Amino acid sequence: MSRLAVVFEAPRRVAVVEEPAPSAAAGEVLVSASVSAISAGTELLIYRGEAPPDLAADATLPALAGTLRFPLRYGYAVVGEVVAAGAGVDSAWRGRRVFAFQPHHSRFACPPCDLLPIPEGIADDDAVFLPNVETAVNLLLDAHPRIGERAVVFGQGIVGLLTTALLAGLPLARLVTADLHARRRALSLELGAGESLDPSAPDFAERMTSTISGDGADLALELSGSPAALDQAVAATGFGGRVVIGSWYGRKPVSLDLGGRFHRSRIRLVPSQVSSLAPELSARWSKTRRLEVAWEMLRRLRPSRLVSHRLPLAAAARAYELLDRQQEESVQVLFEHPLPDL
Repeated sequence: MSRLAVVFEAPRRVAVVEEPAPSAAAGEVLVSASVSAISAGTELLIYRGEAPPDLAADATLPALAGTLRFPLRYGYAVVGEVVAAGAGVDSAWRGRRVFAFQPHHSRFACPPCDLLPIPEGIADDDAVFLPNVETAVNLLLDAHPRIGERAVVFGQGIVGLLTTALLAGLPLARLVTADLHARRRALSLELGAGESLDPSAPDFAERMTSTISGDGADLALELSGSPAALDQAVAATGFGGRVVIGSWYGRKPVSLDLGGRFHRSRIRLVPSQVSSLAPELSARWSKTRRLEVAWEMLRRLRPSRLVSHRLPLAAAARAYELLDRQQEESVQVLFEHPLPDL
């Protein structure tokens, strides 16, 4: 029995290798993947060679041990079915649909504690968005949006769109988004934004001021992955407002204008990263509790409607090239995995 695996070999070079599939050792299960999702933010940084090579891939996930140095295997959103159970594992695991924080492998073995059973009523194509929805939930936990506030979201990739959808469910006074691509701006409006602007337009600053009101936003979230957008977020935020930075810029330099009005405006810059919980929340919140909320939000949002492309795992090189060069067309790419040959 073999499996397919995606390998990042060098900047803008991706291979799909066929190799022997693992078996379920004692204390493990074997999972046959049905679908996996590309994280267009982190995986594009890796694909372009813009990720810090000596940084740990993810210190919290056993499947991503090691660094971001080429060659590497990466990915953290796979849905599949348990097809075998090793010695010492409850046979009830066999046949379960599960989510796993695993690279793009068509089959993999792991302990059951590394898997999340998918709740009834959630389709595979929705379940694979769990990390994105969890990130959006974490962003709201860090942002502390309040009733009647004026909020701006920079970047309408998948995480930005899901964050917009969650914010749209709150009693905000105004919700404005910004993205370079018309298709994403249109999706943003469908998900509840009151207006969505093009940050590259010559009159963007003036339009943002008139849309959000003259004294600025109470809350801005920078989720675009573009360092230039952080300056725009600060400029759009009013006195005493908050700028939540959810983007990871990798090795891209960030030049931030902290002169002018920044200090007098007392704007707070708030980092947000899903691998941990904010210290002020940890007494009441755990990652388990956050995941429970994420599953419920995923059930409500049904994010599979945001999928723009479905490609076979064997076409991984084409998928990353598409995300890299045709961002206007690509919103979310899913890999469809080959059926098991058990």
